[in-house]
Amino acid sequence: MADGSREERRGKVIEVLNKAREMELHAIYQYMNQHYGLDDMDYGELAKNIKLVAIDEMRHAEMFAERIKELGGEPVASSSQKVQQGQEVDKIFAHDSKLEDDTIDAYNQFLQVCRDNGDSITAKLFEQIIDEEQEHLNYFDDVGDHIKDLGSTYLARIAGTPASTGGFAKGFTVAEGGGE
Repeated sequence: MADGSREERRGKVIEVLNKAREMELHAIYQYMNQHYGLDDMDYGELAKNIKLVAIDEMRHAEMFAERIKELGGEPVASSSQKVQQGQEVDKIFAHDSKLEDDTIDAYNQFLQVCRDNGDSITAKLFEQIIDEEQEHLNYFDDVGDHIKDLGSTYLARIAGTPASTGGFAKGFTVAEGGGE
């Protein structure tokens, strides 16, 4: 366990939670921007799924904020990272795969900070979110591979599909009737 007072150790955990929250906020902005672009290009199914992933990221940002508040900290409210706008459909999924892969790598490091500072509750939170980020990575990799391998044939199959997520959408990793 790390040296330092309880407050110092708690401060280190709050710091990584805020870094994670900032990453989630960036992902929300990025994925919603992509959702709008894909919907505008008439790739409804892809737009819908990216929106559902963004909803998962919103839930993650909220979970991090709640834990920060429980620990006596103040959650960050914005991201300093820039959103990539106007991406071509064949570039979006490789970009998002890298974003998710980088997130998983960072969260594994943040998880270790939590363990080193004696916070098993926050460590469990990171473990849960890492699992969900892995699902996002797998989805983005799969779609990216389909676009790379099948190109316009794959995209033509998706063109014109509906983008609606219906009423209240539960997200990508939280199944209807399950999850929370």
